[in-house]
Amino acid sequence: MSAASTETSAPLPAAASRVFFQPPAGVGCAGSGPMPRDDPVQRKQGKVTVKYDRKELRKRLILEEWIIEQLSDLYDCEEEEMPEVEIDIDDLLEVNSEDERAVKLQDSLTDCYKPTEVFVRELLGRIKGMRKLSAPSKKGL
Repeated sequence: MSAASTETSAPLPAAASRVFFQPPAGVGCAGSGPMPRDDPVQRKQGKVTVKYDRKELRKRLILEEWIIEQLSDLYDCEEEEMPEVEIDIDDLLEVNSEDERAVKLQDSLTDCYKPTEVFVRELLGRIKGMRKLSAPSKKGL
């Protein structure tokens, strides 16, 4: 736990929840001259943004929740008790043919004693049109 999350009854000041970037000593914003390191009033608040395709992330989250639910039914157990099953959506999306994807999924489910054909068919139908998630691009840097 960090010092900011220790148990206290007083609320944390607003500045405690912000991220500040401090340049090396003697370096400041262009045209502003050097910034003194000891003066907290002159600290510049940094802004970090990353552009994700939120719609695609939401689809992926819904799909992963559906997969967990289906695997719980197939293995007749809760998620915590389920054997280690690795289904990598990005890996499946890299495979060109439906048949190869189906074989790859069937190989992941070898320990399942229930029929898995319906699950495989539904999962392949759900990933149609999805794109592989890539690392977010750094724009404007």
